[in-house]
Amino acid sequence: MLNHVMVGTNDIERAKRFYDAVLGVLGAGEPVRNVNGTGQARLFYRHEGSTFGVTQPIDGQPATHANGGTIGFKCKSAEQLQQFHDTAVAQGGTSIEGAPGPRDSKPGAAHMAYVRDPDGNKLCAVYRPG
Repeated sequence: MLNHVMVGTNDIERAKRFYDAVLGVLGAGEPVRNVNGTGQARLFYRHEGSTFGVTQPIDGQPATHANGGTIGFKCKSAEQLQQFHDTAVAQGGTSIEGAPGPRDSKPGAAHMAYVRDPDGNKLCAVYRPG
């Protein structure tokens, strides 16, 4: 259903360092860097048929995060989920909404880790056992 997700940033180089490290945990390589016709820099990370973009706002206003918005990334294991979280924090992100791990005590419960990137965008790493 989705083609891509894009978030705004007020510092494209800081965002690149953050997302190179964090999305690298999931296997994404270097982003394609693009400057649009009106001069805003953008980064496009492509991996397994998905695209995640980071852009300087086209309207020239400061980038802000979506209140209530979350972007979820699939992980292949609980260990990869923990690495996603730890890498995000090490790169200037903020851990939020409790420790990474299962969200309830039922067998097979989804594991989740929530962080905010340096611009305040809310990210979720998700691993579903089985």
